[in-house]
Amino acid sequence: MPVDPKEIQEAKEVAREVLALLGDVEKHLKSARNWGFYDMLGGGFFSSWIKHGKIDKAETLLRRVSTKLQRLQKELSDVYIGLGPQVSITGLERFMDIAFDNIISDWMVQSKIQSSLEEVMRVRGEVEQVLYTLDRLEREQGQ
Repeated sequence: MPVDPKEIQEAKEVAREVLALLGDVEKHLKSARNWGFYDMLGGGFFSSWIKHGKIDKAETLLRRVSTKLQRLQKELSDVYIGLGPQVSITGLERFMDIAFDNIISDWMVQSKIQSSLEEVMRVRGEVEQVLYTLDRLEREQGQ
């Protein structure tokens, strides 16, 4: 079934925007993870504060990612391709880390940061696969 080349370009543009945002999320989560290591070594309130600032920034970016993923899903439906990933970070570990700053809560936050990073990388892989599929579809349409 022929697809309007404009629809392919729109989907590719949104996919690239998602990838750029995911790159920013990953950067902030990695920084939070590094500050978390320092926090676990006794960094105290200051390192917790910086770490959570990085987590907050990642959460803000993830909300933008979620919005862009919804738009990408709409654009992909125009070219008959599907996508369904979601990423998020919960706030429970953050509360526990600030309220009960000790090695156990720090470890829980580190674990959540790591699982969030893994989820970001999973979504990145899916979006990269979508871009690959869109490129292939574009080449086929051009023949």
